[in-house]
Amino acid sequence: MRKGNREITAIDEIISVMEKCDVCRIALNNGDYPYILPLSFGMDYKGEKLTLYFHSALEGMKLDLIKKDNRAAFEMDCEGELEYHREKGYCTYNYASVIGMGKITFVEKDEEKIYCLEKLMEHYHNGEKAPFSKAALPRTTVYKLEVEAITGKRKVSPKSVK
Repeated sequence: MRKGNREITAIDEIISVMEKCDVCRIALNNGDYPYILPLSFGMDYKGEKLTLYFHSALEGMKLDLIKKDNRAAFEMDCEGELEYHREKGYCTYNYASVIGMGKITFVEKDEEKIYCLEKLMEHYHNGEKAPFSKAALPRTTVYKLEVEAITGKRKVSPKSVK
């Protein structure tokens, strides 16, 4: 990392950043160019194992690409704030971000699908178990990314610290 003073090294702090993020972008191998897409996500951190959970329809390009090559990179960011110093003609941007990589696998069993979807719902409902229709299970693909490597980065200017 070019600016080591911005690196987030503690996994608990990286998880804290992830908890604040609304979107996880995953990049998949599509031959000559990567295919990147924004997704809703849930997550689990147990015993130093971090897993991200996603869902989608039963078919589509991302699923085809995952079946061909299940390696993926991901990125998420939050706490974005533009800081403009008119008198200096200078802009900067404050943020917290996480990037990583891992392998995606499909979740087949209904019991595990329900668990993954519950984690996804918890992420968007402040840690609460929000109900969802179990009738959607047969028409929902659930998949998980088991994180193999992760880094975090944060830029906060002194002016932004309150």
